[in-house]
Amino acid sequence: MSTEYGYARISTPKQNIERQVRNILAAHPKAHIIREIFTGTKFQGRKELDKLLHKIKAGDTIIFDSVSRMSRNAEEGFIMYQELFKRGINLIFLKEPHINTDTYKKALQGGIPTTGTNVDFILEGINKYLLALAKEQIRLAFEQAEKEVSDLHQRTAEGIEIARLAGKQIGQKSGAKLTTKKSIIAKEIIQKHNKSFGGSLNDEETIRQAGISRKTFYKYKKELLAYTVV
Repeated sequence: MSTEYGYARISTPKQNIERQVRNILAAHPKAHIIREIFTGTKFQGRKELDKLLHKIKAGDTIIFDSVSRMSRNAEEGFIMYQELFKRGINLIFLKEPHINTDTYKKALQGGIPTTGTNVDFILEGINKYLLALAKEQIRLAFEQAEKEVSDLHQRTAEGIEIARLAGKQIGQKSGAKLTTKKSIIAKEIIQKHNKSFGGSLNDEETIRQAGISRKTFYKYKKELLAYTVV
């Protein structure tokens, strides 16, 4: 029995993921919703999507609000699309229905039927053109999604530069340290359990215990060691 999955993704916690969920459920009420908050462009790091791709089977369907929710990198997105198509996975893009896998499948199935006459040479050429056109439409959709992200980053950078030239403070002041509840808890764990401070955990074990990245761990550890020396 085939299953429908709706995949909703946002790039920052400030975005509203429920808008995507509503759009998916409005079109496919029985879809199982997969939510993901991920900052970045490469799908390799998207844990929920990776889990879904691992368990999904031929005949199942993944619904996206738009092609940019699947991938904002044109080359990776196009490769991913083709791989899923070959596995028999149906892909639906609510905002770009012209590149749904059903549309691509119809292009692969022949387009214009042949006649058994010399005209077939012409029809064969037309069918090849239609297939190439379908592939190009898919690639263009992913390229457009990537361009929109690039344009957004450029507009943001330009806005920051305009604000800076106008004398506005952008981000933290130089030398200032950002203190959050998470950083306080992480530093307490490091200071209490890491071997550098008399604890029993090595660096790798402390990183897992604190739930932070390796880079953040060594940053906090350096700050704590400096404070201890002083």
